[in-house]
Amino acid sequence: MTAPLAAQKPVLAGKPTKAAIEGRFYIEDIYPSVDTGRFAVKRIVGEPIDIWADILRDGHDVLAAHLIWRRERDRAWQRVPMHLFNNDRWTASFTPTEVGRHVCAIEAWTDEFATWRRDFLVKRKTGQDTNLDALEGELLVASAQPASPVAAELIAQARAAFARDQNPEHLVADALAATMAESQLRRDLTRSRIFPLMIDRPRARASAWYEMVPRSQGRVPGHHGTFDDCIARLPDIAELGFDVIYLTPIHPIGTTNRKGRNNQLRAEPGDPGSPYAIGSAEGGHDAVHPELGTLADFKRLVAACHQHQMEIALDFAVQCSPDHPWLKQHPDWFKRRPDGSIRYAENPPKKYEDIVNPDFFAADAKSLWFALRDIVLFWIDHGVHIFRVDNPHTKPFPFWEWLIREVQERHPDVIFLSEAFTRPKVMKALAKLGFTQSYTYFTWRTGKDELQAYLTELAGYPERDYYRPNFFTNTPDILPLHLQGGERWMFMSRFALAATLSSAYGIYNGFELLEHEPIPGREEYLDSEKYEIKVRDWNKPGNIKDYIARLNRIRRDNPALLQTSNLRFVPVDDGQVIGFIKESADGSNSVAVAIALDKNPRQFWYHFGDLEIGPADARRRVAAIEDLVTGERRGIEWGGVRLYVDPAHDPALLFRCLG
Repeated sequence: MTAPLAAQKPVLAGKPTKAAIEGRFYIEDIYPSVDTGRFAVKRIVGEPIDIWADILRDGHDVLAAHLIWRRERDRAWQRVPMHLFNNDRWTASFTPTEVGRHVCAIEAWTDEFATWRRDFLVKRKTGQDTNLDALEGELLVASAQPASPVAAELIAQARAAFARDQNPEHLVADALAATMAESQLRRDLTRSRIFPLMIDRPRARASAWYEMVPRSQGRVPGHHGTFDDCIARLPDIAELGFDVIYLTPIHPIGTTNRKGRNNQLRAEPGDPGSPYAIGSAEGGHDAVHPELGTLADFKRLVAACHQHQMEIALDFAVQCSPDHPWLKQHPDWFKRRPDGSIRYAENPPKKYEDIVNPDFFAADAKSLWFALRDIVLFWIDHGVHIFRVDNPHTKPFPFWEWLIREVQERHPDVIFLSEAFTRPKVMKALAKLGFTQSYTYFTWRTGKDELQAYLTELAGYPERDYYRPNFFTNTPDILPLHLQGGERWMFMSRFALAATLSSAYGIYNGFELLEHEPIPGREEYLDSEKYEIKVRDWNKPGNIKDYIARLNRIRRDNPALLQTSNLRFVPVDDGQVIGFIKESADGSNSVAVAIALDKNPRQFWYHFGDLEIGPADARRRVAAIEDLVTGERRGIEWGGVRLYVDPAHDPALLFRCLG
C-alpha cells in the first residue's frame, strides 16, 4: 500500500515544511533522459528498455524502489521492482507492447519491515535481547494493508501464530518478508519527476529510402509521368531492397514566376516548374497535380506499395506558389512588403520568386496551424504514414512540437523525417522536438577520421537516445563533390557506408545509374529534374543495381545492421580503410565491416583484440568470421585477421562474427 507522495522540492529558509520533512529521498541521474526529461527518449516497440537511477537517503535503512510506466493517455501505472546494482545505482527494465507516447517514473521508499527484520536477525545472532524488537515487528505486521487475499491470509496466520507462542520465527519467515514487501505502508514514498518516452515501430529506426520524382518515372521522352508509371516501377525498386518510396511533392504547381530549366528565372512553354512551388487553380497541399493522375490513382499507388512490403513517404513542404488557393482564401496568412507586394521566399543572396511562405505568427496564426495539421491528417487518411518535412529549421520550433504531437496522438505510427541541413545544434533540437529521423552531414563526410568522429557523436550519449540519423548519399539539391567524377567504386563505397553505418539511409533516383553531371563549380545537378522531366533507362549499362540489392539483402538478414547506436570502430592499419563492428539489440547477431575509402587495392590488418560480442550474460571474444557474400570462414589469430579489398570489384567487406 502507498502513502501520499512526498515531493522532491528544495528546502527553503524558514521553518521546515511538510515536503522537507517527508522528502528524505534523492532520485537522480536517471537514464535514459533527454535534457532531464524535457524531451522524449525514443525507443522501439517490443524491445526492453533499461532504466537506471541513483536512489539514496540518509541512514542505513533498507530501501525499495519500483519503476513505473504507462501509456501517456492511460491512468493506471504498471510497475516492476528495481534492483540495487552498486553504489546506490538501481536498475530495472520493461518492454513496451504498443507504439505511441509513454511516460515512466521511479518510486522509492523505506522498507520498514525489511529494515526491522535485518536488524532483528543481527541482534539475535549476537545474543542481544530481542523481545521488544519482536513486538515492534508484530506491530509492523499488524499495520499492513494486504495487497491480495493470499497476502491477507498469510499475514493473519503469522500474527495468530506469534500471538499463540510469542515465537519470533513466525515474523522473520521468508514468505512473510516477501508478502510484507508488497503490503506494508510506504510512509515516505517519493516519486521522481515523470519522464517521457516515444515508442515507435521498427521502421522508425531501420529503413531504406528511395527518393524519386514522380513525373520522371515515365518511359516516353517529353511526356509527364503518372502514378501508373510509378506503380510500374515498384517491382524493380522492391527488388533493390528498398522499403520506403519517398515522393517529391505531388501537388499542383503554380505558374506565376515559374522557374525554367536549371533554375532559370523565366520558364519556357512546356517547362513543368519546380514541384516545390505548390498550389494552383487546381488546388493546394490536399490536391494532386492533374498530370500525375487523381487521388484515386494515388491510393492505388499506396496499395501497390503495400503489396511489395513498401510504404510511401510524402514530402511535406510548408510553402506556397503565388497561385495557391490560400493566398485568396486567407490573405492574412502571408506577409506583405511596405508597397503592398507579397514577400517571396528568400535566403539572401538566394531568392525563390516562385514561392511564398506563410506567416506562422500572423493575427490568425491559430487557424493556419490547424490547416497545416489537417493537411497531414488528410494524407494519413489516404494511406500515408511517413512524411519527409522540407526545411523544418526555417519554421518555428513550437509549431513542429505541437504538430507532431497532434498527429501522433491520433496516429502513433506516423514517422516524420527532418530535412534540415543546417547548424548541428538546430538539427538536434528538431530531433528533440519530435522528429522521428533526421538528415545528417554524412553526405559530406568522406575521410576516415571525420567519419569515425561523426558516428561516435551520433552513437554516443545523449544523441543516441533522441537523434535517429538517416544517411542520404545524395539528394535532388546535392550532388557531392566526391560523386562528380562518376567513379563506380566511389558510388559503391558511399552506398556501403550509408547502408552499414546507419540503420536508416536513402538514395535519390539516378544514384544507381551513377548520374554525376554537375553545374560547374557547384554541388548541384546539371539539368536538374527539379525543373524538367527526365526519362531514364533504369537498366543502363554500368549501373550498380545488383550491388545495391545484395547489400540490402545482407541488411535484412542481419539485425546488427538495422541499428546505429551499438557501433564500435576497430583498429585497421590503413588510413584509407574504415573498420567497425555492429551488434543487434539482443546481442545475437554481430557484423564486422571494412570499407575502402579510395580506389586502390589494399591489404590490411583488421584487429579485434579483446573485443567481445554476444548477449549480456554470455559475452565472448570473436573466434572466427564468415564472409556474408561468399560464405567463407576464417579463424581469428593473434587478435585479428589480414584482409584484402579491391574497390574496383567491391569496396566493402562484411562478415558475421562467430564466438
